[in-house]
Amino acid sequence: MSEAPAPAMSSSRPYLVRALVEWINDNGLTPHIQVDARMPGVRVPSFAVREGKVTLNIALRAVAHLRIDNEAIAFQARFGGVSQSVYVPMNAVEAVYARENAQGMVFPPDSEPNTDAVASATSTTPTATVDADPAGDGAAPPVKKPPHLRVIK
Repeated sequence: MSEAPAPAMSSSRPYLVRALVEWINDNGLTPHIQVDARMPGVRVPSFAVREGKVTLNIALRAVAHLRIDNEAIAFQARFGGVSQSVYVPMNAVEAVYARENAQGMVFPPDSEPNTDAVASATSTTPTATVDADPAGDGAAPPVKKPPHLRVIK
């Protein structure tokens, strides 16, 4: 007798993203998401995209109207003093981590719609970080680059 195939499950990525953002916020740290800006449906400021990727600060103090549902992350933020809508489909989220200590998770590319394995966030380095300008003072948002350290023997 053959067993019936297991029912298909929805992606675990949106649930993990919400849980990680809550965990990071509960610990008083700053949640960031790394996004593949080349994925269909991604709306982010083009000036912030480096090598097809962008890292966004999604702390509640940096954005307005943050919504994280099963399909996407959406919010309003000020970039260079100009309010913009940001929309990131869930499959474009590559990582969620705390800015201060890099604790979080990296998601593999979706090879199948319902497959989500996770790894340590320290295995990847964000390409650029965009902090929204909640004060609206018009200052250009800082772009953070990975450290340039080398071992000297």
